[in-house]
Amino acid sequence: MSGNGLEFEKPIIELEKKIAELQSFTSGEKMDLNNEIQSLQKKLEQLKKEIYKNLTPWQRVQIARHLQRPYMMDYVKAITQGFIELHGDRRFGDDKAMVGGFATIEGDKVLVIGHQKGRGIKQQVERNFGCAHPEGYRKALRLMKLAEKFDIPIICLIDTPGAYPGVGGEERGQAEAIAVNLREMVSLRTPIVVVVIGEGGSGGALGIGVGDRICVLENAYYSVISPEGCSAILWKKKELAEEAARVLKLTAKDLLDLKIIDKIISEPLGGAHRDYEKAAKAVKEAILGHLQELKKMSKDELIEARYQKYRKIGVFKEPPLESSVS
Repeated sequence: MSGNGLEFEKPIIELEKKIAELQSFTSGEKMDLNNEIQSLQKKLEQLKKEIYKNLTPWQRVQIARHLQRPYMMDYVKAITQGFIELHGDRRFGDDKAMVGGFATIEGDKVLVIGHQKGRGIKQQVERNFGCAHPEGYRKALRLMKLAEKFDIPIICLIDTPGAYPGVGGEERGQAEAIAVNLREMVSLRTPIVVVVIGEGGSGGALGIGVGDRICVLENAYYSVISPEGCSAILWKKKELAEEAARVLKLTAKDLLDLKIIDKIISEPLGGAHRDYEKAAKAVKEAILGHLQELKKMSKDELIEARYQKYRKIGVFKEPPLESSVS
């Protein structure tokens, strides 16, 4: 099992330790404890299924934030070939929290854009924990326009708690940069496939989140605000984040039921961090499947379908008109 076990994983961790101890004891003392080990391994598999198939929304948020979860560049290395990163927004600088570049998938050229959080404190600070600045979103749009020019499909990998909320970001037009991306992505004349691979927080996610197909990994989340932020605003208490995660309807299943996303991508039992290769294979299959469908559409059909897709999101009810009293 990976380190940094979560609170609800404690029974699994304890059982895994017990199995490891028996295996070590068997090899050291030359005793045959295979029957006991096999029995515990069966119990472990059953326990994993029971726990991971009945996760609460808050528990899925915790898995989405797992420090060993595969990040954007892990997927790029696993599913693409010949990735060439491009830098800068041609206005201010290069934002390392937002990575973009051209590559191929199974011989087809693609543009891959996504948030990169970084491993370890040094990289996390350098990548700003995946919280992009305005220049990150402007860089992303610059590259998307380039992909459109050469008729290259776009893949967006979302993994951010949200856009950088600091003074510098506001001074350089954070809200405007995200708003422009929303407007421009709606009319880009090339296929766009979006995959939420971890955290999908607020406008930081939406800034590269407009697409023809939206996929969310099984234990990822996509929300207008973080559970902690929602809890602090609604109830003035961050301690109610677990309840906020429930009411926000931020899990992949909730999003699919609400018809906000198009597909849930299955993860290895326990989360993508338990098996990078299997997780990457599932993401690759989903992307290729959607691209194959989208390439069959004309440019005009693509734009119209994308427009209608977003027009249909959300429902509302108008109250009945009250009869006027004379």
